[in-house]
Amino acid sequence: MSTPEGQATPVAGSNVTPPLRHARVTDAMRPGVITCPPDASMRDVARIMVTNHIHAVVVRGVKDSGGWGVVTDRDLLAAAPGADYARAGACASEVLVTVAPDEPLEAVCELMRAHGVSHVMVVDPQQNQPLGVVSTLDVAGIVALGQS
Repeated sequence: MSTPEGQATPVAGSNVTPPLRHARVTDAMRPGVITCPPDASMRDVARIMVTNHIHAVVVRGVKDSGGWGVVTDRDLLAAAPGADYARAGACASEVLVTVAPDEPLEAVCELMRAHGVSHVMVVDPQQNQPLGVVSTLDVAGIVALGQS
């Protein structure tokens, strides 16, 4: 495979990265969540995203959403013109998809497609607490590096 000029050579997978058909959520998820309160401005959310090199922030304390929501980079884009005044709790994605850490990653891909989302929250099934996030980029990592 040729590499376009100025781009890194693709890295071969490791013996610990499973192929997509065998991968579980825990193989792809980014553990831990970065949060903000619902009254945080979208400008503050943008700063959190940039500082942490992430595309989604968990909003804690969102009413009518089980106590939390997610603001993605797409939500930020929609709120950008009024970022100083828009609040994270009001701008959180309407669709919040949650998955358990032991679910098959292929099933999560189906959920993401069905709901039109690019991020899902990984939730502890016993405590109903966020454990991490899986994004489309995390899935791409499994597809790219997973061993057959």
